[in-house]
Amino acid sequence: MTHAGFLIDTHAHIDGHDFAADFDEMLQRAAEAGLSHIVTIGADLESSRAACELAQQYDHIYAAVGIHPHDAARVTARCYDVIRELAASPKVVAIGEIGLDFFRDRSPRAEQEEVFRRFIRLARELALPIVVHDRDAHERVMTIMREEKAAAVGGVLHCFSGDLAMARECIDMGFLISVPGTVTFPSNEQLREVVRGIKTEHLLIETDCPYLAPVPHRGKRNEPAYVRLTAEKIAALKGLTVEDVGRITSLNARRLFGIGGKDQSTEIAYRIRNSLYLNITNRCSNRCSFCAKFDDFTVKGHYLRLEHEPTFAEVMAAIGDPGPVDEVVFCGYGEPMLRVDLIREVAAELKKHGYRIRINTDGQANLVHGRNVLPELAGLVDSISVSLNAADAETYNRLCNTPYGADGFAGVCAFLVEAKKQIPTVVATAVTVPGIDVAAVRRLAESLGVEFREREYAEVG
Repeated sequence: MTHAGFLIDTHAHIDGHDFAADFDEMLQRAAEAGLSHIVTIGADLESSRAACELAQQYDHIYAAVGIHPHDAARVTARCYDVIRELAASPKVVAIGEIGLDFFRDRSPRAEQEEVFRRFIRLARELALPIVVHDRDAHERVMTIMREEKAAAVGGVLHCFSGDLAMARECIDMGFLISVPGTVTFPSNEQLREVVRGIKTEHLLIETDCPYLAPVPHRGKRNEPAYVRLTAEKIAALKGLTVEDVGRITSLNARRLFGIGGKDQSTEIAYRIRNSLYLNITNRCSNRCSFCAKFDDFTVKGHYLRLEHEPTFAEVMAAIGDPGPVDEVVFCGYGEPMLRVDLIREVAAELKKHGYRIRINTDGQANLVHGRNVLPELAGLVDSISVSLNAADAETYNRLCNTPYGADGFAGVCAFLVEAKKQIPTVVATAVTVPGIDVAAVRRLAESLGVEFREREYAEVG
């Protein structure tokens, strides 16, 4: 089964002789594999010009222009002028690939470093992100990026080969981590550790074709269609679907490179894994200090900022025929129980069709509504996940900024106890914010007679 337009190969070399014989067929295979866009990368003046020509010929192809560190010794003042001229094209989205290669050392290291610095300065002058090549030069790459203030334009560490600590340092500088097909190589556990250890929202996917073909094509010519195999491997490592990975990494690419139009419009019903989520309000009873909503309304590639709160008819229209799903979750980017009447109405309709219903809530609905609303959900809701987040009122107030003071924490605890009487599965959760005694929260949940689940702080939002 193929899916149109949900993957972006953010680093390909498709301008050369490797694809001359079957270029159109290669693009067709990419489309059939689900690619919407390809970024073709310049590695010298010739390939940078060719990348620009391809970008002009094809709407879905974009270009980056730069000079690979292998050729640093041959870079002249005129080279920078040519790259600057090429970068004036609206289809050029980055300066690269540039960087350091201390593995092959085809140019003297001092010259590589000077060229790298000058291209970062050019990128800052042009306000374009950079595509960084780093092989066996991790420390010097990071030092130069810091010294040249590369964070001002951001960019991506292409074909990432560092460890998890380096990946996190890059992310702190505002850079994305690009994962090639080497993530499928049995020996490359370090890259898989990186993928597992950072949010998908900080990843791009690439082929670096015609090089580094993923398993099962290892050793053969790589091509853009094979980026799907990388996405599938990341999905397996992250417990997501390939559609989730494609949607998230493509949004990352669009934001970094400014390609493929603006962010998608607001979603009321959206999928993550095989669950259907319903976004019915952006209002919250709490103002949690760890909530990502204050910085970004995007969750797993879905844009959730509502222009207005949807009606029953709008919610049902957004749901449509979702087909088989594991569950329908009232969650979104707000506190769904503020609209308990809508939940009841939608859940009743969905129950007619046999869907399992879950609610994610802060547990303060009874305080908000001034009554016990849980009996109204009996028979309609199969499970409820309640954000407990603390083992005492002081910590809860500090983290969650409840408008109810000490009554807020007590209200959540009472809500959990009452929920057991009305809903089959009740789970208390805690976000692993640094400094929180998760074990104490777990003990509290167990004393209240409910299940407990940790939510990784890195995964919030």
